[in-house]
Amino acid sequence: MQTYPTQAVILAGGQGTRLRPYTDDRPKPMVEIPGTGTPIIGHQLSWLAAEGVTDAVVSCGHLAEVLQDWLASAVLPLNVTTVVEPEPLGRGGGLRYAAARLPEPDQPWYASNGDIWTRFSLREMAAFHAERDATATLALARPRIPWGAVETDAFGHITDFIESPPSPYLINAGVYVFSPTFTTLLPERGDHERTTFPGLARERRLAGYPLPHGAYWRAIDTAKDLTEAARELGAHTGP
Repeated sequence: MQTYPTQAVILAGGQGTRLRPYTDDRPKPMVEIPGTGTPIIGHQLSWLAAEGVTDAVVSCGHLAEVLQDWLASAVLPLNVTTVVEPEPLGRGGGLRYAAARLPEPDQPWYASNGDIWTRFSLREMAAFHAERDATATLALARPRIPWGAVETDAFGHITDFIESPPSPYLINAGVYVFSPTFTTLLPERGDHERTTFPGLARERRLAGYPLPHGAYWRAIDTAKDLTEAARELGAHTGP
């Protein structure tokens, strides 16, 4: 019988310099999506809970006390523990440090970057991960290119203009499923995307899960992303 992860780590320690002035007084995951009254991390926690997660560890960094205060006062749909690195450990080291606080270290777990707003079935991704007997599985998104594209024919005549077309490449969407053994492969300091992931890829133990058609995904990096997220939310929930 298929079982699904019930624990997750959220990496929420980034400074979010490209989101200034919104991040002058709060960490990036505490920036509110316009029109919702809820910060990015609030949307993430609601999504995780809806997908069966009961325990989350939030790795804090920049202005950690702002995030911790909000978590302490908010009505949350799952159990949340916060950790603060004693010193900068890098993304891989930070992930390992946070994973040490998961309640069930011998069970699989999810992880997510703290600046992602997305909706898709984590259970389906976990089943994909299990079917491939992977050590780690990355969600893969196909973002839209921020520029307009031009199509030409074989003779160099312009045939069409396409506004913000989908990228021809898949990217790391910042959402993961990890097997229990993954934690021991993480560096104590440094970037797992330059060490652990390449090693697993060479051994065919790293899987990529393309987000299904219609899944919502957006990384909140700039003020424009906030505006677009609010517009897209209205399109999803409007009459």
